[in-house]
Amino acid sequence: MDTNPLLEAAKAENLKLRRRLERERQARVEAEAIAEKGLRELYEKQQQLQLLEAVAGAANQAISVADALQFAVRMVCRYTGWQLGHAYLTDVACAQPRLLSTSIWHGVDGDGGQRFHEFYQCTEAVAFLAGVGLPGRVLAASAPAWVGDIALDANFPRAGAAQRAGLHAAFAFPVLLGSEVTAVLEFFADRVAEPDETLLHLMTQIGNQLGRVVERKRAEDQLIHDAFHDPLTGLPNRALFADRLARAVARASRHREQPFAVLFIDLDRFKLVNDSLGHLAGDALIVQVAVRLGDCLRVDDTLARMGGDEFTILLDSIDDVNEAVRITERLMHALETPFVIEGEQLYASASIGIATSPLGYESAEEMLRHADLAMYRAKTLGKGRYEIYDATMHERAVSRLALESSLRRALHNGEFVLHYQPVVMLETEGIVGVEALVRWRKSESELVYPAEFIGVAEETGMILFLGMWVLREACATMARWHKEFPRSPALTVSVNVSARQFAQHDFVQHVGRVLADTGIAPETVRLEITESITMVDSERTVAVLGQLRDLGVRISIDDFGTGYSSLSYLHRFPLDILKIDRSFIAQLDRGEEGLQIVQTIMSLARNLGIEVVAEGTETSRHVEHLRALGCDFGQGYFFSRPLASEDVSALLRERVPAPSLA
Repeated sequence: MDTNPLLEAAKAENLKLRRRLERERQARVEAEAIAEKGLRELYEKQQQLQLLEAVAGAANQAISVADALQFAVRMVCRYTGWQLGHAYLTDVACAQPRLLSTSIWHGVDGDGGQRFHEFYQCTEAVAFLAGVGLPGRVLAASAPAWVGDIALDANFPRAGAAQRAGLHAAFAFPVLLGSEVTAVLEFFADRVAEPDETLLHLMTQIGNQLGRVVERKRAEDQLIHDAFHDPLTGLPNRALFADRLARAVARASRHREQPFAVLFIDLDRFKLVNDSLGHLAGDALIVQVAVRLGDCLRVDDTLARMGGDEFTILLDSIDDVNEAVRITERLMHALETPFVIEGEQLYASASIGIATSPLGYESAEEMLRHADLAMYRAKTLGKGRYEIYDATMHERAVSRLALESSLRRALHNGEFVLHYQPVVMLETEGIVGVEALVRWRKSESELVYPAEFIGVAEETGMILFLGMWVLREACATMARWHKEFPRSPALTVSVNVSARQFAQHDFVQHVGRVLADTGIAPETVRLEITESITMVDSERTVAVLGQLRDLGVRISIDDFGTGYSSLSYLHRFPLDILKIDRSFIAQLDRGEEGLQIVQTIMSLARNLGIEVVAEGTETSRHVEHLRALGCDFGQGYFFSRPLASEDVSALLRERVPAPSLA
């Protein structure tokens, strides 16, 4: 059959046209699909961006971490269309971190929350450890986790409650601060759902945003904490203590039936620790003291560090002043055990002042000031004790300030003089030396004894200048007597050294200059130190005493028996003479017990090659007992009271020369 060429050509052209139209239609469909996908992705990106911006904005404005978490839970539920969201906070107080449920929930159930009620209870009753359940997996991995079907998940302790609530899929993500999981947010859907990596990536970004809220809040909390706490001990500082005390005073003004008390604590001789061992050792001692004090208190009491070596305690509720005293005695007992600092045993004691609310205080400042005055009274009476405030203490405080000013003027005007008390050989009663004792001549008719001013001089640091003046004056006077009353062996002079003097880093150099300037024979100088000095830093004490011995001077341990040391301990130190405290000599009149104490000291001292001087030899009976015990030397009013230098000169002219201390 013949074909029409024109018709065939038309058909072919028509086919080509249809094919081209089909290709164009297909291309248009594909283009529309691409455009639709792009628009959908753009919309999703916009939604994601809006979610991130919303969370970031809320995070920046949130007053608390809880507010930021609550907003994030609500917004994620709204974005995903999932029915339930919840937040956990990490509890790091336990040995193992765990997640604790919070009150932060967002549920979409339409029945007033009854649908999820059982699930709420089940969740809030559980603390999730790392690896346990969905939250625990996030805690362990520090990364998001997805559960497509809760019914099929073997590690979902709440599966039964979730299914009864109609919850089938879940995911959770961490709130990270660095690598630390600070919170976990979890969400639930009423359908099975395959993992959505894009969604999890978005949630990771939200977790990072929330982590910045946690970081900011921690920084704020730290600033607030630092403003009200001591950086060394972590205790409340002066500001926080003042606030709590002010509240207690205000409360007491309304309800006087519940008394309270304030204790003001000051460590005794703490500056000696700083001066001899250094400030790091002093800080270590402060920290250990704070721990011991805190262990003695009740839960509601407040222990604060006021600065330096001062602590205060608010006993928030006491039955009466006797309870405050019992707690104070417990505190003092806790300090009796030696502290170990840098391998050295240190002994510490404290002076404590007590003020109680029944006195009717109108301000916290007044009550704290009265506790402070009571503490100073305790320190004045001998340290290592407590005093309860009474009205006379204010008058004494005013007097103390006046005394401090007068002491400064006295130093400037040269109002101090030395008196000298003879030391005699008990066997012959011949004078072998003298002890230099400072006096303050306030006027022609008024002579003030050390007990009235030495404490203030030590606290203010004036003892450093006064002590060196005493040493120089005593050495110069004895050098003059050596020329005026030559004898062999020569007379000796004993000079007391305060703890603050001894702690000076250049103390040995000071002594060396005095010896050189006065020209005194070094072996005739006895430097007297107390037991407390030997107990602060024994290694340094040994070194300094050795250096002093190298200068040629002799070393005495003064008031032996009143501190913590023993002769078995003192064998470590290069000592020449031991002075038995007058309190033990007084006991010689009380029978066998007093005799045994002195005899024990004498026996042990003799075994160590240390000569003994008995202070406070006041009666002929004392002299008889001491001679019988074999004591070498005596010093006391039986032989002579302390005398002015001219009276000592007259006495020396009368006496026959006698051997001195070896």
